[in-house]
Amino acid sequence: MRVEYINPFYQATVDVFRVMLSMEPTRGTLRAVQELVPVSEANVGIGVTGDLRGSLLYSFPKTMALEMVHIMSGMEMTKLDAFVTSALSEVANIISGNALTYLSKNSLACDISPPQVFIGSTGTLAMATEKAIVLPLVTDIGTLEISISLHGK
Repeated sequence: MRVEYINPFYQATVDVFRVMLSMEPTRGTLRAVQELVPVSEANVGIGVTGDLRGSLLYSFPKTMALEMVHIMSGMEMTKLDAFVTSALSEVANIISGNALTYLSKNSLACDISPPQVFIGSTGTLAMATEKAIVLPLVTDIGTLEISISLHGK
C-alpha cells in the first residue's frame, strides 16, 4: 500500500473532528499490521471500490464513542446501542467520503460501501492487501484508530 493514501484520511478526520466535535486530533505513530483486527469495542468497516480497492476499519474505544455521541447530540449515553452505533457509522462515512474527495484531487475515482458496525474486539476482517496501515488519531477523549488497506487496480 502506498503512503500517499494515508494523509487524506488524516486530513479528513481532522476536518470532521473540528466541525462536528470542536476537537483537534493529533496523529499518533503509524504502524503496519498483517490483519484488520478490531482493537476497540466499537468498530466500523467500510469498503472502497474504484481506482483504489480495499477496506477501512475505524476502531473507537467505548468511552470515546459514548463521549463523541454525547458531544454531537447533547444526550448522555451509557451503552453502545443502535443510536450510538448509527452516529459512529455516520462519522466514519463522512471521514471516508471526505478522504476519497481528497484522493480524487490525485485523479483517483473511488466509492465507498455502506458502513458495517462491529461491536467487540474479537475476530478479523478480510483485507485487500497483505498489510494495513493503522493511523491513530489522539484526542482528549480517546484514540481513534483507522486501519487502511487499499491498493490500486
